[in-house]
Amino acid sequence: MRIGHGYDVHKFGSDKPLLLGGIEVPYEQGLIAHSDGDVVLHAITDAVLGALALGDIGHHFPDTDANYAGANSSELLAHIITLAKQRQWVLGNLDVTIVAQAPRLAESINAMKQHIADLFNSVPDNVNVKATTTEKLGFVGRKEGIACHAVVLLKAHQ
Repeated sequence: MRIGHGYDVHKFGSDKPLLLGGIEVPYEQGLIAHSDGDVVLHAITDAVLGALALGDIGHHFPDTDANYAGANSSELLAHIITLAKQRQWVLGNLDVTIVAQAPRLAESINAMKQHIADLFNSVPDNVNVKATTTEKLGFVGRKEGIACHAVVLLKAHQ
């Protein structure tokens, strides 16, 4: 088994759609980022890279590279999942915590779980996505941005 942890944060202020877990979430503004700004998929990507001991998302997809401007985070994560499979690792389970004062995410959670499970060629029972607020404390509480933590367990492919 291999365990990895990922964390990402982006601030609000974009006129792009808000993408979380590969799903468009209704909200008045998107997140500012070099790519599509999906903090959920970025945290998961970092968690998988951590489990593989292969650095972080910035090493593989640098924000100084114009090729990744506006990049689709689902495609970036899919590439890292392919690296894991090439090394004979598959998803055991994944736990994601989205930290957001706004928007409310309850109605989007199941769609996120399904999308993420599909990327891993797994089932939603192996993916947990939950959301919490910061009780109006800090940058998240002031609705300045969203943060996300992800913990992944990879298991040897049999």
